[in-house]
Amino acid sequence: MTETMRSEPLRVLVCDDQIDVREALRLMLKGAGYKAETAESPAAALVAVDRQQFDAILIDMNYSRDTTSGEEGLQLLKDLLEREVEAPVIVMTAWSSVDLAVEAMRRGAADFVQKPWDNARLLNTVHKQAQQAADRTRAEKERKSELDLARHVQQRLLPQKFRTLETLAYSGRCIPAQQVGGDYFDFFDFGADQLGFVLADVSGKGIAGAMLMANLQATFRSQSALAVRNPVAMLESVHKLFYASTPTQFFVTLFFGIYDDHRRELRYVNCGHPAALLARGDGTLEKLEAGALPLAIFEEWSGVEGKVAIGAGDTLLAFSDGAMEAGIDDGKELGEDGLASVLRAHANEPVDAVIDGVIRAANAISHDHLADDLTLIALRGL
Repeated sequence: MTETMRSEPLRVLVCDDQIDVREALRLMLKGAGYKAETAESPAAALVAVDRQQFDAILIDMNYSRDTTSGEEGLQLLKDLLEREVEAPVIVMTAWSSVDLAVEAMRRGAADFVQKPWDNARLLNTVHKQAQQAADRTRAEKERKSELDLARHVQQRLLPQKFRTLETLAYSGRCIPAQQVGGDYFDFFDFGADQLGFVLADVSGKGIAGAMLMANLQATFRSQSALAVRNPVAMLESVHKLFYASTPTQFFVTLFFGIYDDHRRELRYVNCGHPAALLARGDGTLEKLEAGALPLAIFEEWSGVEGKVAIGAGDTLLAFSDGAMEAGIDDGKELGEDGLASVLRAHANEPVDAVIDGVIRAANAISHDHLADDLTLIALRGL
């Protein structure tokens, strides 16, 4: 934020155990147009930053009588950083303590001023650090606003209405690990008792993954009419278009299916994706394994179509690898066995309850910090 955009003075916190130093700095800062608040100890400084925000913080490195180690100042610096205080911390050291200032900078201080200070240099340091911090804050707010918009747009690209079938209930959910992500699912109304669906995972996260996901979605929707006649041919066409428009380091795994509401039959192609799990009504479990390579990994692509019946009480769960790998950062993961357990536990519940159960299990094992996008599709035979 520039000075012309700001209507109130910059706020500076001064922390020093000597009252004459605090008062001298307060008066100097006030004369330069700043609003200064003082604290006589690290504890008082922490109370101040918990109470209000500052644009810059000046801290002394020593507070106990006859102490020159700077440990108290380094601890205060650590405490401020752990509180994620946005204001830059400027440390004040004696002429003979340059090494201490360097150590403070290494630990996260924005700058340092030597005592006795030069008024002009101190004011210039405070001004420069406060302005740079304000600029960073503004840039971060703009970035967050753009990401929030991107997330909203991406969520709107996901299917909003589901067609009703006589023999199948179905649902899907996508939860990005970041504000936007590279996972994608979609449903396609092919008419004549035919419902198509896809669950895809683009290699890449954040904005790059989101842009590739949007490209993949547009490609799928432009080619989906081919799917009823020949799913493999449709995927080959999608592959060619996606390969031609995607940087070489990116590829996509996906599970694509077409369900026939009259025959109760699912035709599917698994392109290098985790095997979808099909829990039968009798408690047995089948895995719909990959029959093709991921799309866009090589110039040439070919695949194999599989077929499976879905009877009343059968439940199919397709998922991105973010579901299986939930918790992996803590040395555990939900894995295929965990997903199968959730699937069986919700065998007699609506499909949304199956999806909710997987999300709860993934969040529990990862302590609500998903490392990867989590996308799910559940089908239930009626």
